[in-house]
Amino acid sequence: MFNLFKKKPNQIKVADIKKVAMKPLNYPPKIILAWAKAIDGNLEIGNWLKENGYEELLYASSAIFLKNEARKWLMENGFPQLMAFINAAEGDGKAQKWLLLNNFELLYHIAMAVEDDQDSWKWLNINSTQDIFILTQSIKKVKDKIEETHNDIHSFGRN
Repeated sequence: MFNLFKKKPNQIKVADIKKVAMKPLNYPPKIILAWAKAIDGNLEIGNWLKENGYEELLYASSAIFLKNEARKWLMENGFPQLMAFINAAEGDGKAQKWLLLNNFELLYHIAMAVEDDQDSWKWLNINSTQDIFILTQSIKKVKDKIEETHNDIHSFGRN
């Protein structure tokens, strides 16, 4: 008799998993503002980011728009904190906790503000700069539009 419910052994071997060092995130205000514009849809600025050493921000922008290739790129190229931030902004409690446990308080509060947490908006107002506030608003606008589209019966399956 066939055992259809027998659990198959794990296909991924520990030897196959490669560890990637986490790269730092440290951007001047003009780069944060450029990232916000790229998220808003400015392709020219997005290309400028990619060509000038900020490729991860272009991939993060695509990941915000739910592009799986970009999400994979972030994880494989040393930016798990950006992926955790994006997941946290999508309501993933584990990602939110991970950001706090790994001292990414700013990313945590940006994500929570995107999730409409008023305490995080207040925190950002006190503890961050105007460029971070603008970035947060850009991400929130995109995430709200994605949520609206997902909840619209007429646009089901368009992502």
